[in-house]
Amino acid sequence: VTHSIPACIGSMTINSKQLDDESPVSIFAVNKCYVTVQDGTFFDGSGFAALVREGYKVRSDVNITLEFRTTAVHGVLLGVSSAKVDAIGLEIVHGKVLLHVNNGAGRITATYEPRGTNNLCDGKWHKLQANKSKHRISLIIDGNLVQTDNPYIQSTSADTNNPIYVGGYPADVKQNCLTSKSSFRGCLRNLVLTKGQHAELFDFSKAFDLRGVFPHSCPGAEH
Repeated sequence: VTHSIPACIGSMTINSKQLDDESPVSIFAVNKCYVTVQDGTFFDGSGFAALVREGYKVRSDVNITLEFRTTAVHGVLLGVSSAKVDAIGLEIVHGKVLLHVNNGAGRITATYEPRGTNNLCDGKWHKLQANKSKHRISLIIDGNLVQTDNPYIQSTSADTNNPIYVGGYPADVKQNCLTSKSSFRGCLRNLVLTKGQHAELFDFSKAFDLRGVFPHSCPGAEH
């Protein structure tokens, strides 16, 4: 077994002596247990999860779906970049969701702005779908579609080769399609990236780098 157990452990005794779990000598990627818990991965607003160490190749088409829950109005959701300009990025900025794509010719952005009393940062679960199909991009939030025109119709492939960063990214990593540096605070679940017929559900406990991210359990409500 190479990864940790997604569980709560308490009242551990060794040779009838109870271990003090309140003041450990050292601690790594261990969070408190929640009284009420939901499925999902908790991001505490300080870090990120890094997936696909060898690099994810977006190329011409990708469909990203996820669910998020937050009370913060800013936060990186996902970014995949390259050493050049090619990249994709998903982020929350001022309570709006932005999808940025650069196929090499220039960045284009689809923006979802909640209308009226609809608030995406209300601590409730929201469904997001972001689609890139050659030069076309679209964003669907809770069933509401946003599309945007792309003047660069000849440029169709985002030639990325870097890891997928979720919820933030390290300070020394370049992200060509993210404007925010704020790490996401809240919960994410059901992250699926689909290319053609191949759909991949990402398990955050299998990430090769996790900072401030706690897989498999989400506090029932923000405190």
